[in-house]
Amino acid sequence: MTYAVRYYTKTGNTKRLAEAIAAELGVEALPISEPVAEPVDYLFLGNSYYAFTIDPEVRAYVASLDKDKIGKIVNFGSAAMLNSTYKKVKAEADKAGIAMDEKEFHCKGEFKGIHKGRPNESDLKAAAEFARQYK
Repeated sequence: MTYAVRYYTKTGNTKRLAEAIAAELGVEALPISEPVAEPVDYLFLGNSYYAFTIDPEVRAYVASLDKDKIGKIVNFGSAAMLNSTYKKVKAEADKAGIAMDEKEFHCKGEFKGIHKGRPNESDLKAAAEFARQYK
């Protein structure tokens, strides 16, 4: 299996999750400004809610993906208030003709003092364990 890990973050929370997932998979976690150059079976895409939706940069990134290079997108992220971004990312992936894996990883993320310290070490360990099932 081949993997890529890309993330979008404003607070650094999603980057920390991306690094835990990437370490488990033996690849480098990179921001979405870095294209996926080689074909991959799984693109782990980290993101979060900003103003009740995914950031326009995440939407543009998914739209820019080469559907012939991506087997499936695996969604992951954290958020202080809302839960999963899965449906929002899937809507963009559907438009791009890229399949979404049905599983995802989500945990609480700190924002303005809410969920202080999250994602914590336990969350990072859980993210790595989540990624392990794809090996």
